This record gives sequence, structure tokens and C-alpha cells, in this order.
Amino acid sequence: MKTVLITGAAGFLGSHLSDRFIAEGFRVVGMDNLITGDMTNIEHLMGLERFTFYHHDVSTYVHVPGQLDYILHFASPASPIDYLKMPIQTLKVGSLGTHNLLGLARAKGARMLIASTSEVYGDPLIHPQREDYWGNVNPVGPRGVYDEAKRFQEAITMAYHTYHGLETRIVRIFNTYGPRMRINDGRVLPAFFSQAIRGEGLTVFGDGSQTRSFCYVDDLVEGIYRLLFSDTAQPVNIGNPDEISILDFAREVLELVGNPKAFLDQHPLPVDDPKVRQPDISLAQKVLNWTPRYNRADGLKKTMPYFRDAVAKANKH
Repeated sequence: MKTVLITGAAGFLGSHLSDRFIAEGFRVVGMDNLITGDMTNIEHLMGLERFTFYHHDVSTYVHVPGQLDYILHFASPASPIDYLKMPIQTLKVGSLGTHNLLGLARAKGARMLIASTSEVYGDPLIHPQREDYWGNVNPVGPRGVYDEAKRFQEAITMAYHTYHGLETRIVRIFNTYGPRMRINDGRVLPAFFSQAIRGEGLTVFGDGSQTRSFCYVDDLVEGIYRLLFSDTAQPVNIGNPDEISILDFAREVLELVGNPKAFLDQHPLPVDDPKVRQPDISLAQKVLNWTPRYNRADGLKKTMPYFRDAVAKANKH
């Protein structure tokens, strides 16, 4: 039986990946320091013989006893609210945490996949974004702690691949959504759903003309799974290229939720907020034979019941 270590296992993506690898017959070792993760995301796995959980910060050191075949590094604050509140931890998990895990992968002879992000492209000057674009990033701006942590993470991972011959994979994740997102994590989709369900103003920054492309979580997990077992060490974009303006997306959510009290509430544009975001997935289609299956309408319908329940639970407390 193969064993996979998943860091950030109690988070949104980490928990869905844990489910997938359990379903595929792997032994899963989950690790999370729970600064943004939530144990309720993995409580259904806790009694399983093939699932082990460590409450641990990978930025200090990492030790996992026994055989280890794969490592998926998904530990990091990922929303603007989190990394602006925890800038040092964000930089440390991208640098020290990644270094520790690469060392563990080398010691165990394991293949390692790191979760990078479309934020490595910054506020891009080309559109859509291809993997060979180097980005337009402000290293000392408020978003720099996340953007540069991920750019360093890619660099050190590639260094271990070229210098030590380590088997590595790099996924550049574009906006992803689905059940288990934190309702108040500051990202566009959870904010819009939560605000619409509560009958509040949907926070639209600027004139809402900036664009995003939203990928349903099951599609992302499938892309990551295929990438891990592929032969490509170069970064690969995984996301849904169906682009929409923030203003139009807010209107979609208003219509879907159907709360007459909800409305559009416009605010000034934050510093360094990307004006466009759309993945070029040609490489993923070529090397992974991957393309997203869920369109946005279907994905949002699958996601809405989770947000209705989560908002109701939050209101009780």
C-alpha cells in the first residue's frame, strides 16, 4: 500500500485531496497546524485505519515514520485576509516548510508535489496566463508575502529537482471553489455566497470589471491527481478558463441565491488586486489529458447547499 503525506490536510483543498487518495486505496498521513484549517473537514476520516493525522507546523521540522511514497504540500494561508494577518507564517511555510518537506522527500525517496498558485503571475501583463509567463509581482506590496512565498517555493522545488534529481511536480492553482471553504475567508466566492444568503451587500471592489475564472474543486483534484502521476516537472496551470467579471459574477450569485434583501455594494479597489485572471490550460490538456468537466452554473448549484448550512450554523453561534 502506497503512503502519501498531505500537508494542510484540514484545509479546503487538503481535505478533498485526502478524500481522493483514501478512495484510491492509499494510506494518507494528514498534517496541519490548524491556523486556517478546520478539523470538521476531516472528522469523517479520523476513524479510518488508513488515515493518520498530525497536528504539526511543517515550518519547524517534519518527521514521518516509516515508508513515504508521495508528498503533497498544501499547507499555507491562501486568502488575502489570512496572509495579510499572518505574513510571517505565510512566508515561513512557503520557504522553511517547503525546504523541510523537500528534505523529507529526498530522505524517503518520495515524489513531491507543491501547491503553487496563479498569484505567481501577479497583476499579469499577458492574458490568458501561460506557464512560460514570468509574472508582474510587487515583492514589497501587501500581497507580496503570498506571491513571493509561492515563487520561492517553485524555485527551491525546481532546484531540488535539478540538483538532487528529486521527483517533483508543481501545480499552479487558479480560483477554486466548493464545499468546505471557510465562509469568511475573504475570497470572492465565499464572500458573495455568505453575503447573499445573509441578505447583505455583496462586496464588489472597484467597478467590478476585473475578471476571475472559477474551477470546481472536483475538477481541480482530478487535475492534481493526474499531475502527480505524470512525467512533467515543469509548472502546470490547473483551473477553469471560463472567465467572468466580478460584477457579472456577483449578479449570478444574487440570482442563484434569490435573497431579495441582498444587493451590490461597491468599495475602492485594493492595492495590487489583479485586474485579470484566466488560465491557459493548453499544457494540462496536452500532458495530462485534463480539462474541467463542471461548468460554473453546475458547480455553483453543487456548492450552494454547503454555504446555506455553514451560514445557518454560524448564525446559531
